[in-house]
Amino acid sequence: MTLKEACDTGKQELAQAGIPDAALDAWYLLEYVTGITRTAYFAEPGMQIGDEQYKRYRSLIKKRAEHIPLQHLTGEQEFMGLSFRVNENVLIPRQDTEILVETALKFLTDGKIPAAGNGICLLDMCTGSGCILISVLYYLKKNGLSGSGERAEVLAQGTGADISEKALAVAEENAERHHIEARFVQGDLFENVEGRYSMILSNPPYIRTSEIDCLQDEVKMHDPICALDGKEDGLYFYRRIVKESRSYLEQGGMLIFEIGYDQAREVAELMIQAGFSDVRVRKDLAGLDRVVCGRYDNEWKG
Repeated sequence: MTLKEACDTGKQELAQAGIPDAALDAWYLLEYVTGITRTAYFAEPGMQIGDEQYKRYRSLIKKRAEHIPLQHLTGEQEFMGLSFRVNENVLIPRQDTEILVETALKFLTDGKIPAAGNGICLLDMCTGSGCILISVLYYLKKNGLSGSGERAEVLAQGTGADISEKALAVAEENAERHHIEARFVQGDLFENVEGRYSMILSNPPYIRTSEIDCLQDEVKMHDPICALDGKEDGLYFYRRIVKESRSYLEQGGMLIFEIGYDQAREVAELMIQAGFSDVRVRKDLAGLDRVVCGRYDNEWKG
């Protein structure tokens, strides 16, 4: 059987199973199994696929037809131009979340973040795969920035927190993969977090409990529910993080959230009521509200 015949068969099977982007997924799985590039494929589509490779490809196509996410089959997802290890214990990094990373990097490279102790300290709450924290630290390191807007030898320090030990194992693997030194702690939000931070980042669970059954099968059946469920109104973790973060932020420190498209007003109001100033909303590439951020004045009395 040729590579093209195998890919066409995979595409047809995925399309019949109602998989969005069936052709693309069929190609990605073929690429994953054979290691062939698109250039080589189109240059020689009549190339034969080995029996063992075809058997493996058919197995993966069958699993994808059962709505197992492509990323769980390949174990990889690209985010911010970096490849991250993923599995069933973490949310698959999504492009929308890159807005959160870009927002954090803008504040850091502009030098508008206060030092915490001996340098810039970052906390990623509900870190999951670690993609947010690792991406921020990676690009600060790549650009030779300390987080204060100045070039320096000492880079920002980072901590990732999550309630799931299995998620933290994935985050630690991703940090090692990208040669990033970061600390990871297990606990219920700030339960085992110590010290003060220049910036707290978070993409917490924010799906309303009643809406989880309406999500795509790939999400509701394969993503960890604890990383999705934001309780009755989707705001449970925002309330807790906004309130508790005040004990962990330096004066003038930033709190930056990813939010659901319809949660900007409520989350911004929570932050304002808790003493955060300069609260802003950033939109994603689709024009939907995606990030809320604000600066904490710990001298505020409220």
